[in-house]
Amino acid sequence: MTDLHRLSIRELSEGLAGSKFSSRELTEHYLKRIAKIDAQVHSYVTVTPEQALAQADAADALRQAGNANILTGVPIVHKDIFCTQGIKTTAGSKMLDNFISPYDATVVAKGKVAGLVTLGKVNMDEFAMGSTSESSYYGATKNPWALDHVPGGSSGGSAAAVAADLAPFATGTDTGGSIRQPASFCGLTGLKPTYGRVSRFGMIAYASSLDQGGPMARSAEDCAYLMNVMAGHDAKDSTSMDQDVDDYVANLNATSVKGLRIGIPKQYFNVAGLDADVKARVEESLKKLEDMGATLVEIDLNMTDAYVPTYYLIAPAEASSNLQRFDGVRYGYRCENPVDLTDLYKRSRSEGFGPEVQRRILIGTYALSAGYYDAYYVKAQKVRRLIQQDFLKAFESVDVIAAPSAPTTAYKIGANLTPVEMYLGDIYTIAVNLAGLPAINAPVGFDKDNLPVGLQLIGNYWSESQLLSVVHQYQQATDWHTKRAAVAEENA
Repeated sequence: MTDLHRLSIRELSEGLAGSKFSSRELTEHYLKRIAKIDAQVHSYVTVTPEQALAQADAADALRQAGNANILTGVPIVHKDIFCTQGIKTTAGSKMLDNFISPYDATVVAKGKVAGLVTLGKVNMDEFAMGSTSESSYYGATKNPWALDHVPGGSSGGSAAAVAADLAPFATGTDTGGSIRQPASFCGLTGLKPTYGRVSRFGMIAYASSLDQGGPMARSAEDCAYLMNVMAGHDAKDSTSMDQDVDDYVANLNATSVKGLRIGIPKQYFNVAGLDADVKARVEESLKKLEDMGATLVEIDLNMTDAYVPTYYLIAPAEASSNLQRFDGVRYGYRCENPVDLTDLYKRSRSEGFGPEVQRRILIGTYALSAGYYDAYYVKAQKVRRLIQQDFLKAFESVDVIAAPSAPTTAYKIGANLTPVEMYLGDIYTIAVNLAGLPAINAPVGFDKDNLPVGLQLIGNYWSESQLLSVVHQYQQATDWHTKRAAVAEENA
């Protein structure tokens, strides 16, 4: 079959179960596409053909023996922030260019238990710091819809790989929008779960109180299959919550759009810099949901102006602390011929970290320093609580909250946004991480340049099933999620 890459996860599972094709055939199909197309997109950092084919053969043997799971033999790709045993794990950084992980992240290990076949590791902004995937040590990933545009970040490689049909679905991580924004830029569905829903063990830390792993795929249904694998308590992760896990696939039709109260924050639709096409497509999608029976309710989120300054104090402060471990001593990059220990530290870090990572370390170290800790970091944590309370008050009158996922469509590669311009592009996503809430991006159309636009739905704690269900029903009534990027169409 030449169009295996066009099948949904459910169709791939059914095809494998019905012996229409084997996991080896499916895996070989994707490996051939990667070899043919990825030079244009640059979504992969590492392709693992030998391991993938061995896993595919093992999956076929399990099916032959009648011991297969629903996803046994389905290929997946992991963001290169998840540790993978025996495979290079770089976090997009020169600092970890030589790091071979001795263990699997819990998310990767769960994927292996489910029988998923790992095709490789995909590109990302260095240590997940960025919104364009241009800060990667391995070079910029390109948007399959327009190769002179970015795919978003930091999970840009995950988004580009799926959008170019180089993987059926992918893992991503979201610290301030790094699943939702690239999903928006690449026309995909991407879910950021409630903080603590997905284990962070083996996920290289950027900001520990904000980071959360989640699925990226074409549809809510595809994301639900991967959430069934990723979600759950993990004793190895002290931030993992021991909370009952839904069957996200079984619950895809559990929430009715009819009667759903969708909050429309008036502050969100009056943000300076909100592109007119983005606003129009999001409003059209909300009108469609209203036609399907939802009720649109105007709400106030009064802390909107505090989102960016609060996030860009807390996240760099945690990054400064987390990245202290990369010192040139134990593992990772080490400078050549250091004259003493101080020189080893200084040069290993200045040579191993890129400009954006260094910038955030400096901001974070300053915010945590004596004399400034109370004025900046402690105050930001207090404002963070107010942001959380602002959302909880809104959820007293609505079921979900709607917003654009990003104020614009994808930027051009090399647009040279100032750091502040890039940070302001996160205005709609970062508050969700500050509050620890779940949120999802759904593709809802295109701008005048045929670049995808995304709608973001934000839910209350542990409402992943509800968000997936609402988007799934929207996708049954629309076809935006079925549209193929230019690169994928040219190589159909």
